[in-house]
Amino acid sequence: MTDIDAASLSRWLVQAAARHAPVLRIEKFAGGQSNPTYRVGTADGDIVLRRKPFGPLLPSAHAIEREYRLLSALQPTGFPVPRPIALCQDSAVIGAPFYLMEMVKGANHFDGALPEVPRRERRRVYETMIDTLAALHKIDYAALGLEDFGRPGNYFTRQVGRWTTQYRAAQTEEIAEVERLIDWLPRTVPLQTATSIIHGDYRIDNLIFAPDYRQVRAVIDWELATIGDPIADFAYLAMNWALPRDGRAGLAGIDLDREGIPTLDEAVQRYCTLTGRKSLPDLHWYFAYNLFRLIGILQGVKKRLADGNASSTQAATAVEQIGTLAHAAWDQAQRAGAGR
Repeated sequence: MTDIDAASLSRWLVQAAARHAPVLRIEKFAGGQSNPTYRVGTADGDIVLRRKPFGPLLPSAHAIEREYRLLSALQPTGFPVPRPIALCQDSAVIGAPFYLMEMVKGANHFDGALPEVPRRERRRVYETMIDTLAALHKIDYAALGLEDFGRPGNYFTRQVGRWTTQYRAAQTEEIAEVERLIDWLPRTVPLQTATSIIHGDYRIDNLIFAPDYRQVRAVIDWELATIGDPIADFAYLAMNWALPRDGRAGLAGIDLDREGIPTLDEAVQRYCTLTGRKSLPDLHWYFAYNLFRLIGILQGVKKRLADGNASSTQAATAVEQIGTLAHAAWDQAQRAGAGR
């Protein structure tokens, strides 16, 4: 059983994408705190449905229409994204707007330490992940008609403002470290020196790898994608080396050499070589920003949980991280000079 009316979806699917047979089954994927995602079985094979949450939503959040537009622009370039099938903006069909895309099969990992991957293959996983991110940042977004996919001006200035607004709209209590970040971040925004398509949530569990790990078959979960500063994406990935291992993407405390995982310095060098950069700025400000953004996202989950429309059964566990993330974010801010 799922929360989607299979009969209604089947009727719409046959009309909107006639090459697909009627729906036989629907299974919700585990995880996903934002836009719920489902495997939809048809006689023609499995496809994937991604929808907005049911119920009232924060302004500008859960823009699945933007995801669909970006997938439609990227797919013809050869960049690894699932092939989009159809977009439905009529909430009457299943209760919320949604889109359909192809089901991409391959290896998907949640633990950055890659315990299930042979040691000799782990470096290749990270190198392929970095190579794919660099390839995204080198795409000519204007040639794809995506000039208006992000607002003009400094990316971090508008993002700090956006996530402050989102946090305030979902705020349920006052957290001292978050209040300090809201004051400090906009006063210390770094200059933007490059502009590209950015994924916004580029991490290992949003990638589907080929079995030999020499290729990413698909980058998924584009909800936070925009046009902005590519350092935002790389810093979000690099932050994993600073976060403690917790069964998720964090790598701090791991003997990287013993486990066959590249160091952060090696990751930086590979990314710089591929993108033609000589170096990257100090990353502590970017870590503080990315942690602040995560707090804003989880605060939204917390508000939806209180409203009864959180999309994941793990939502309650996820929101418990807010205090820890706030402390970590302010620690990174202090490393970047806050409070001096």
